[in-house]
Amino acid sequence: MRRRFGSGGRFNTCFHVTAQGTNFLIDCGATSLVGLKRLAIERNPIDMILFSHFHHDHFGGLPFFVEDAQLIAKRERPLLLAGPPGLPARYATMMDAAFPGSSQMQWRFPLSFRELAIGERNQIGPAAITPFHVRHDDRAGPCLAHRIEIGGKVITYSGDTEWTDTLIDAARGADLFICECYMRDKPWKGHLSLSVIRQKLEAIAPKRIILTHMSDDMLNHLVDVPFETAEDGMIVEV
Repeated sequence: MRRRFGSGGRFNTCFHVTAQGTNFLIDCGATSLVGLKRLAIERNPIDMILFSHFHHDHFGGLPFFVEDAQLIAKRERPLLLAGPPGLPARYATMMDAAFPGSSQMQWRFPLSFRELAIGERNQIGPAAITPFHVRHDDRAGPCLAHRIEIGGKVITYSGDTEWTDTLIDAARGADLFICECYMRDKPWKGHLSLSVIRQKLEAIAPKRIILTHMSDDMLNHLVDVPFETAEDGMIVEV
């Protein structure tokens, strides 16, 4: 659930959310299907996969999820893929790179796409999702943070980003802010550090923050981190 290089032997980014009649993933990194199976999470009830951007540690598990749905899980339930503009074309490229010709497959289940309007409130079932453009690497984007309103609660996921004041609007007062934190102090292009988060957190004022996407620089010093940090298989109630 953490980092493209598997820092600490951890899975790539994938968060499983269940709430008020909906069941979805936020991101689906390359190791996500393995993680879901290891944690005995049923895949067929998942209605949607919501993507922040198209780097493989956030998007690369999609071909395996779809092929597993077809061949192993025998899925019949519709699956919605939602995320940045350009998603259908990125899907085709990713699928054909993993399993040539699979982008043209007719799956046994309905598969649809939703390119989210950035800066606008997008209603998808019971969830209202407002994407914010953040600063990571738009060759894999546009890269987004997501503010998700569901069941009277707000969950914000920063996606991958260096500091931008956009995060204040995206996460202000959130019941849960899942925030990437790649480094402790050293600036790193396209990513946040603990020192910056501590400096900026008062302006955001989330009710709860959990740090994710941590490098070895963070993982080796967790005892000194003053916030909750994510673990593979961690269960959080909001």
